[in-house]
Amino acid sequence: MTKVRRSLSERMLWGLAGGIVVGVFLGERAAVLQVGADAYIKLLQMTVLPYVTVSIVAGLGSLSAAQARALGWRVGAVLALLWGVALGAVFLFPLMFPSGENTGMRPLEDRGRARVFKRGEDVPPLAAVTTSVLDRVRQRGALRVGYLDDSLPYVFFNARGELTGLDVEMAMQLARDLGVTAEFVPVDRTIFTTGLDPASCDLVMSGVVITTERSLHVQFSSPYLDETVAFIVPDHLASAFSDWSTVKATGRLRLGVPEGAYFLRKIREELGNVEEIVPIARMEDMFVPHTPPIDAFVATAERGSAYTLLHPAYSVAVPKPRPFKLPLAYVIAGRDAGLTTTVNAWIDQKHDDDTIDELFAHWIMGQDSAPRSPRWSVVHDVLHWL
Repeated sequence: MTKVRRSLSERMLWGLAGGIVVGVFLGERAAVLQVGADAYIKLLQMTVLPYVTVSIVAGLGSLSAAQARALGWRVGAVLALLWGVALGAVFLFPLMFPSGENTGMRPLEDRGRARVFKRGEDVPPLAAVTTSVLDRVRQRGALRVGYLDDSLPYVFFNARGELTGLDVEMAMQLARDLGVTAEFVPVDRTIFTTGLDPASCDLVMSGVVITTERSLHVQFSSPYLDETVAFIVPDHLASAFSDWSTVKATGRLRLGVPEGAYFLRKIREELGNVEEIVPIARMEDMFVPHTPPIDAFVATAERGSAYTLLHPAYSVAVPKPRPFKLPLAYVIAGRDAGLTTTVNAWIDQKHDDDTIDELFAHWIMGQDSAPRSPRWSVVHDVLHWL
């Protein structure tokens, strides 16, 4: 019997068809063949690339002057075409992927609609509290939530001008669980020294850190998250600030620290070699030039990670071995006992049903909480063998 000798093209087509059949039949279980496939591709590269290079060099060397000129014009035309395609892709990509439409800038789920007041807009004051803030919320049918500027990733306006973030989703969920609508109003950081006036809002949900000084003036709920203190530094300095002992051995430092007596005192206690501490009012101020230069900025890993996405020349360094934690809580207007009790119980419930963990994974870790479905395959979806 004469053996049929197939051409190289036929063998390539048969191999391609075989790969498709295996992929459709086994689905993701075909991944066990990945090691062999990678080895084949690497060997192919080792063999083909030198051969192609030698062939090109030999071919160019055998060209006449006229043939070389003609080839040059053709190569130039192809390069111009490729540059045009590349430039077109640069301008068309923003239209294909609109700003703010990536996973990290969209709510994890639709929790309803809310009215949002921006800074500078007229916000009508709330009616005076007669019984409790919680009763007023029920009577109005709306929960007014205060937010602070510069609260990425807890509260911020995305590129589409939408108020979003971890605490925005938490506020929307709280309003929905209370059976009311939500509205958001900007508040000033002066509330931490003067108290939160019930005429402005019912509570503040904006990644607020609990400190002893602040608790003298405002009522905090139970903590719902903990942040970890970290340094924000240029990329090449990240290793130098990854250990407390290394930081202490660096010498005299000039650090940028968030405004507040607690932070200033804590950093001086931890690092005795601080030459100067520069109070930083806003996170964005960390990424502008300073004279004289600042060696590192103190922030939290959670906020710093969000800002370094916007400023990729910087990195977050969490010093070891002792993580320095900061609890976050919500501020209750007028120290209202009823609303405080309700919010505390609600926070416990959101911990138990994993809502907070899911939002943390989405907004802080940049993960999508929805599990990825396995790829369709004959073995699993048709034959139901696995």
